[in-house]
Amino acid sequence: MKINIIGGGPAGLYFAILMKKLDPSHDITIVERDGPNDTFGWGIVFSEKTLTFLDGHDHQTYADITAASQSWDAVVVRHKGETVTVRGNPISGIARLTFLNILHARCRELGVDLRFQTNAANAADWLDCDLLVAADGANSLVRKTYEGFFRPSVDVRQNKFIWLGTEQPFHGLTMIFRETDAGLFTSHSYKFSPTHSTFIVECPPETWLRAGLDKMSDADTCAYLAEVFKPDLGGQPLLSNNFVKWLNFPLIKNKRWYHQNIVLLGDALHTAHFSIGSGTKLALEDSIALADSFARCQTVKESLPEFERLRKPVVEKFQAAALQSLAWLEDVKEHLYLDPVPFTFRLMTRSRRVGFNRIKRA
Repeated sequence: MKINIIGGGPAGLYFAILMKKLDPSHDITIVERDGPNDTFGWGIVFSEKTLTFLDGHDHQTYADITAASQSWDAVVVRHKGETVTVRGNPISGIARLTFLNILHARCRELGVDLRFQTNAANAADWLDCDLLVAADGANSLVRKTYEGFFRPSVDVRQNKFIWLGTEQPFHGLTMIFRETDAGLFTSHSYKFSPTHSTFIVECPPETWLRAGLDKMSDADTCAYLAEVFKPDLGGQPLLSNNFVKWLNFPLIKNKRWYHQNIVLLGDALHTAHFSIGSGTKLALEDSIALADSFARCQTVKESLPEFERLRKPVVEKFQAAALQSLAWLEDVKEHLYLDPVPFTFRLMTRSRRVGFNRIKRA
């Protein structure tokens, strides 16, 4: 087949790898508007279960990812000046750029045509193929072009959030709750390299406005938030990577997943809130499910309905859990009166994916 993939993120890259492994004669082109070393965010996380799943589909990619990852087994919660650690949660963090470069190298090795700094401004320009994969992110051009068929829904949530980094190591998936005169700030942090950690900050819109963050420069924003979390950062500053931008999380769903020979993948198809750390996991699993559908059904006409039939219930389950987590954090003020241990219990069980027995075992 001739396959065109719009978007050089994890979903498109991994799908190309799997399809080349399935049949090396596939002619696969990936177009990406950014360069090979341009990326937003800092690090991404995977559970031990997800990495094992990847190992079963491409061992080389798995080995390269694990070799470049930082691992831990704890969730750490800081509330009311106290720290509660919940062990038994094996997770690995890796720099997003390192992760993408691993996928780039594997694609090149298998003969995928990678075209960086190529802006796919018109979806119709890439329809000269047997299969067009739209892996072009939450703001997908392809989805918008054919929205009458995909019938997307986009629920933009209330909390503001920003992706930053720091040289302060966080040896665990750490959530910190800090109350200030302006209001509540929550951070999500984890180490993804020997020297750096991701540091995501979210807050209610009223806190964001009272703090004046809507009017601050990038440097002032980093300095202000570093002061809020000064007890946690060990004197280290908060860092930007030319992407200091406050966002509102878009919860994206699509009624239909494919149209003729066009299929959505990854964030173009669905999003899951970063608080459950499953966005990249879902993107990779989409790629696996779509490639598996082609392995079973072979033709585009048969494979795309099979992909939607098998994958959609799984994604809907994860999105439901992510929405529970997101909504709990939006209403976290209702739980702040709790002492650290009961607060941590409610936090750990907020998505309904973790119950008392699992926490007890940990």
